[in-house]
Amino acid sequence: MFTSRDVARLAGVSQSTVSYVLSGKRTISPRTRERVQAAIEQLTYQPNAGARALASRRTRVIAIVVAFGGTADGAGLLPFLETITQCARERDHDVLLVAAQEGADALTRLDGRSQCDAVVLMEIEAEDERIAAISGLRIPVILIGVPNASDRLHCVDVDFEEAGRLAVREVAETGRRRVAVIGYPPEAVRRDLNYVARFQRGVDQAVAEARLDCELIAPVPATRAGARDAVARVVSAGERALRETGLIVPNTAAIQEVLRGLRAHGLAPGRDVPVVGVCTDAAAEAMEPAVSNVSLEPRDVSRRAMRTLFALLENEQGTHAGDRPRARVQLVTPRLTRRETTAEALDAPAVQ
Repeated sequence: MFTSRDVARLAGVSQSTVSYVLSGKRTISPRTRERVQAAIEQLTYQPNAGARALASRRTRVIAIVVAFGGTADGAGLLPFLETITQCARERDHDVLLVAAQEGADALTRLDGRSQCDAVVLMEIEAEDERIAAISGLRIPVILIGVPNASDRLHCVDVDFEEAGRLAVREVAETGRRRVAVIGYPPEAVRRDLNYVARFQRGVDQAVAEARLDCELIAPVPATRAGARDAVARVVSAGERALRETGLIVPNTAAIQEVLRGLRAHGLAPGRDVPVVGVCTDAAAEAMEPAVSNVSLEPRDVSRRAMRTLFALLENEQGTHAGDRPRARVQLVTPRLTRRETTAEALDAPAVQ
């Protein structure tokens, strides 16, 4: 098994230079860095994680605290997890997944046992009990989500209020004067996850500006029965009201079931009832028919979060002391992409 001394000898540099290349603690010229990296690859050298942790007091591990099951949408979480992991590996860090069900105790344990260098905290509640614990931690924490009390916190998320406004404006473009929001699942509503109220605030603002009628149907289980019942409630308003109605579905897992529910009532999504979903572009394109959607931008959110997190770590290590990010909320602007479920309604004659 080769050591850093072997790498230094082959690269023609000191052992400390090899250490600096691996840790990033000092600026090394590109030419020297290339020689060291070439020697590492030639010798297939793998730094001893335990020794590096003892020497640097760093684990080179980023913890992601997230719930699995319950409110968590596995397909929706995947792009976040993939992108966070990719960003971590690009900076020679590994990722530790931690179940969120333990609450503040999980954060305290991670910090107290020195299991990671930093934490990415997901599924943030509007009034999240874990927020109080963050100030007492020695390691930086970044939130994907925005709680009500976001002062002195680093938060990154999609601008859900703007997402709500975009969805309403798209329905209004089709000429409909009534919006029905088929809302989030029961667990998300019960826990008051931060994005639930933020999205509805945007909807309410845009509805008031456009002078539309609005009905919120929530909570809606992300099941065929839950979506069927929600659609039945919309249809029960009568034929005239239905001709004036467009649907907004922020409950990603329910969108396809809502489309099926409309067809079960003999209604064509898009032609008879406009539908706007809040989901990733990939999910919207894969549905039948393709859904007009407000994007959730999970990869952009994750990249911004990781950039901020590593800037915080570099500041603590003293490498970029002047670049410490100020605690603030960073919101990624969502995009609306028009597809079949509103395009047909826009091409149809105006509702009388």
